[in-house]
Amino acid sequence: MSTKSAITAAYLAGTVAAALSAGSLATATAVTAQEKEKCYGVSMAGKNDCAAGPGTTCAGTSTVDYQGNAWTYVDAGTCTEIDLPDGRTGSLEPLDRDLPA
Repeated sequence: MSTKSAITAAYLAGTVAAALSAGSLATATAVTAQEKEKCYGVSMAGKNDCAAGPGTTCAGTSTVDYQGNAWTYVDAGTCTEIDLPDGRTGSLEPLDRDLPA
């Protein structure tokens, strides 16, 4: 086998391996997304995954514990079952409670 053929074979093997890895990663991400849901009002300040209201940049930008307009991913089907202080629970929709002043 010539050096050129060996390099071409190695390149093709690497390309196939990369494609297979990318496919596996995409599948794993899709499965994870299906097993999680956005839950508003359950994260501690600075621990949200996204959506913390106007003027924020997303993940980690909530400023109040249990901020109603900030969400975090939780296991699917558990959001509204999460018990929080003072009888509050999580919500699948943004809440008007515990917003920063």
